[in-house]
Amino acid sequence: MSQQVRHLSVSIAAPFERAYAFARQPDNFPRWAAGMSTALHHDGDHWVADTPQGQAVVLFTPPNDFGILDHHVQLAGQDDIYISLRMIAHGTGTEVIFTLLRQPAMDDAAFEADAQAVIADLHRLKALLEDEGVG
Repeated sequence: MSQQVRHLSVSIAAPFERAYAFARQPDNFPRWAAGMSTALHHDGDHWVADTPQGQAVVLFTPPNDFGILDHHVQLAGQDDIYISLRMIAHGTGTEVIFTLLRQPAMDDAAFEADAQAVIADLHRLKALLEDEGVG
């Protein structure tokens, strides 16, 4: 049986180059991705996030020309969580698309809460890039 999937997106009125340059920096993730925690630090060749479930190792996709921001989150004793995140140039703006995969043993309420958290994160990213002109 395949996992349930939701594609969540937001349009950002900021040029792709600026949006991607900001969003691809792991140091910036805590500013907009609440699920990444407020504490993300570099540790050797990987990043570590302090989460409510404990420390998580985060492996980010290297910078690329395609707007791919995928990353893996590894919590001790749990399956690796693959996060699919894309930025696409659209005219003078940027589309951001997050593919949310329902995790095994996740009930309907938890999946919906996860989706709402991702939507909130995407809107924080939008606000940072549009209102403050970061990047």
